[in-house]
Amino acid sequence: MTDAPVRVGTRASKLALSQSAWAARHLGVEFELVHVSTHGDRDQTSPLTQIGGTGVFVSAVREALLSGEVDVVVHSLKDLPTAEPDGIRLAAVPPRESPSDALIARDGLTLETLPAGASVGTGSPRRAAQLRLQRPDLDVQPIRGNIDTRIANVSEGRLDAVVLAAAGLNRLGLTDRITDEFDPTVFLPAPAQGALAVEVREDDHRFDDALAALDCPVTRAAVVAERQLLNSLEAGCSAPVAAYAVVDGAQLRMQAGTYGSTAHMLEEAAGPMEDPRQLGRRMAETMLGRGARDLLSEGI
Repeated sequence: MTDAPVRVGTRASKLALSQSAWAARHLGVEFELVHVSTHGDRDQTSPLTQIGGTGVFVSAVREALLSGEVDVVVHSLKDLPTAEPDGIRLAAVPPRESPSDALIARDGLTLETLPAGASVGTGSPRRAAQLRLQRPDLDVQPIRGNIDTRIANVSEGRLDAVVLAAAGLNRLGLTDRITDEFDPTVFLPAPAQGALAVEVREDDHRFDDALAALDCPVTRAAVVAERQLLNSLEAGCSAPVAAYAVVDGAQLRMQAGTYGSTAHMLEEAAGPMEDPRQLGRRMAETMLGRGARDLLSEGI
């Protein structure tokens, strides 16, 4: 361990700062947060699918790590591309926060009680598809911006509701704004939603003991299976793919879904917890055999 403060690279959003500070505190080291500007933060108008998906928030932070500008970086794991980056290792996956999606609606409304034609905002093609499946009468609209900006769409009357990850709302102390939290076994979340990723340079072992203590094997197994499915489907982290795995004894059980403009596909399977990648690959092969690639190519 070093006597100098650990430099933790982070985006400057409230959520990124909160997550990075939380992880650094649990490492038990003196730290400083180093703000890294990303293309995704600078371009707040283009849809994420047009500028590279949620991975646009990741590359600049990883570049700062590889250059030695920072020592540790913390991400929302669902935002990471599934390809393994050169020179970087996933050193810890802390215990998962809520994997669920959540509704923030005017007047305390729920997904069931929103009136026909109500406007609901989301930046996620997956969420948009699932909303239309459950409530085809809703007016689902694309939105961008940080959590405060998205909530303001409701509080200032531009939208009737927005859908966000419950984990981010919980981490920012905004749980009381949630009017409906969706069951993750019904409204399946994005792969690795609610989980954090702590990355270091591949050859940097100064913090290994602290990182090992922060790592949660149960969470890691679940999100590895979910992300392997995404990888094997050859889909990006903003693609309309959902996956949710839970540990049941020595078994890992996973539900997954893919969504197109005209149809969707659901799949369930189980496998040994010690080989989560095998479960993700096997489920993806089954879904590809059922036509998942054609479904995803339809778009939303």
